[in-house]
Amino acid sequence: MADAKVIPFDDDRSRGGAAPRSPRRRGGPGSRRTGTAEQAPAGEVQALPVRDGGPEPREPEPEAGQDLPSPQPAAAGDGDGSGDGLEERIARGLAFLRRRLTGEYEVDDFGYDAELTDQVLMSVLRPVYEKYFRVEVKGVENIPSEGGALIVANHSGTLPLDGLMMQVAVHDHHPAGRHLRLLAADLVFVLPVVNELARKLGHTLACAEDAARLLGQGELVGVMPEGFKGLGKPFGDRYKLQRFGRGGFVSTALRAGTPIVPCSIVGAEEIYPMIGNARTLARLLGFPYFPLTPTFPWLGPLGAVPLPTKWTIQFGEPIPTDGYPPEAAEDPMLMFNLTDQVREQIQHTLYKLLVQRRSVFF
Repeated sequence: MADAKVIPFDDDRSRGGAAPRSPRRRGGPGSRRTGTAEQAPAGEVQALPVRDGGPEPREPEPEAGQDLPSPQPAAAGDGDGSGDGLEERIARGLAFLRRRLTGEYEVDDFGYDAELTDQVLMSVLRPVYEKYFRVEVKGVENIPSEGGALIVANHSGTLPLDGLMMQVAVHDHHPAGRHLRLLAADLVFVLPVVNELARKLGHTLACAEDAARLLGQGELVGVMPEGFKGLGKPFGDRYKLQRFGRGGFVSTALRAGTPIVPCSIVGAEEIYPMIGNARTLARLLGFPYFPLTPTFPWLGPLGAVPLPTKWTIQFGEPIPTDGYPPEAAEDPMLMFNLTDQVREQIQHTLYKLLVQRRSVFF
């Protein structure tokens, strides 16, 4: 594999200049079947037709002195609605499979597949989020209910599971059910399988151009400015924030006039305690680092299983940027001050959460 090239987030160079395309449908023209009669939506139960031969037959009325028949108990799942949920789920599943097979689903200009994310990918990540890491979410109400916003978080854990867990936290706990679009390093988009899954989940390249387009469309964008410096730092430096770059994320937020929401994640640092780095092997594989942990690579594939730590994700008070003039995005002193403000707020919250934590695993 070729050496991974990380495009700086604050790199404003053009990437082709192509105009944004409208959301596209995977099926070509004529992929939908049409008919002359109106068809019922999938999964909708239709009333039985009434014959035209006259009024419906009525039950014979009992004669005088005859007892009325006692009502019979309904069978399980008969008329009590217990069977309707299963039938509805089966119908939705079959309709989903039909759309996937015929290509009748939409992806946006970045490859984000909302239907696949909501119905499949989030369902895969949710048990890890709820049962394995037992993530506790705080301050999710600080994320705006509408419009663009930039969520800035610390990065750690050797593998980028913290970004995925933050994505599930926003998706499942935000009152408006918003979806987080993460900015990722270009290494993600050169790995087979990982590339396709990242695109389907709504991830895109960590560059200023893509971030500006998403914020301009009113999307919720997530960025981890530490990059590989935070993700691959030694275990002895856990919860010590690394350098936040040159403030490219602040410049992008200022241009878009969107608020910056600091996010602090506790628990990810201990899932793969990195006690060493095989730099020679990393260069041969084209990776920024090759981690050595107490279990990996000594235990083989079993050593790649993360430790079941207890996580806490806290979203802080948003920092507004719409009060600054347009030329503020070119002011290096202002960008430095805002970058430092965001970094200090995340670091202070990390320390506070660590003091409140009872145990790494509980």
